[in-house]
Amino acid sequence: MVSKLLAKLVTKDQTQLKSVYDPTCGSGSLLLQVAKEIHGKGGEVSQYYGQEKNPSTYNLARMNMILHGVHYRSFDIQQDDTLETPHHLEKRFSAVVANPPFSADWSANDGFKSDERFADYGKLAPKGKADFAFVQHMLHQLDDNGTMAVVLPHGVLFRGAAEGHIRKYLIEQKNCLDAVIGLPANIFYGTNIPTFIMILKKNRINKDDVLFIDAKSSSGKGKNQDHLREEDLSQILNAYQNRKFIPKYSYVASIKELKDEHNFNLNIPRYVDTYEEETLIDLQDTSSSILEIDEQIKDIDSSIDAFSRELSIAAPVIKGEV
Repeated sequence: MVSKLLAKLVTKDQTQLKSVYDPTCGSGSLLLQVAKEIHGKGGEVSQYYGQEKNPSTYNLARMNMILHGVHYRSFDIQQDDTLETPHHLEKRFSAVVANPPFSADWSANDGFKSDERFADYGKLAPKGKADFAFVQHMLHQLDDNGTMAVVLPHGVLFRGAAEGHIRKYLIEQKNCLDAVIGLPANIFYGTNIPTFIMILKKNRINKDDVLFIDAKSSSGKGKNQDHLREEDLSQILNAYQNRKFIPKYSYVASIKELKDEHNFNLNIPRYVDTYEEETLIDLQDTSSSILEIDEQIKDIDSSIDAFSRELSIAAPVIKGEV
């Protein structure tokens, strides 16, 4: 369902896609989900692009494309490390989607400071946290009128140092951050880490603000894992479409507010207040209820005592009595 949500976000208002790209494509399921959304509107995806580091998964992705009716000339999936050895740098894509490995390692060597994907920012993502390196790579590959949606861990929203510097540059200089959508914590196999979707566009309609959606409570509860339901997807997509304040769910923050009040910290609770007021307890009513229950207990004990005498048996000893 997360794949479905990503696909719906990048295909909103689209009936045809020139190209779709996933830099960490795995078995290709996200690419195929985007195609499914476009096909559902009677359209087509012209070209599919992806890259996958694991050789076995790379082969599975190509097989998956063919099994789902994608002609071999219509996809270009490469096997290599996307950050270290990218294969599609000369191309720009209409839709970019990804669920990259969270806080992965990468070399972050100084040579990347002159790489066209990272040079503008002045700093590189940390060696042990490649999240922003994937974001920068994907944004570089995005077409001027395209949409990008990527799943990331929450630390990306508020960590400082180089990541804080990159986050500030994306908002203040590139002005490409369109929305931040918080997801429920326990919806991915193997981890209950809280995640969110970051949506970026190079040419945004809403240039003066960023939309925050807190959908962490929007899920069905399973035995071992929660899941997004159709109604949860509809709620998220409607909030993204309407781009309005909804109490305890969504908030539209101005770029000025991000800068002046939060210093480009994007932690969702700073913008969407989900605090629930505790119900006030009337102590007098509670005390009266307790006294009333005590009287009822005495009446019941008296009845039990009377029945016990009639039956010539010992009355039961109430726990706690001496």
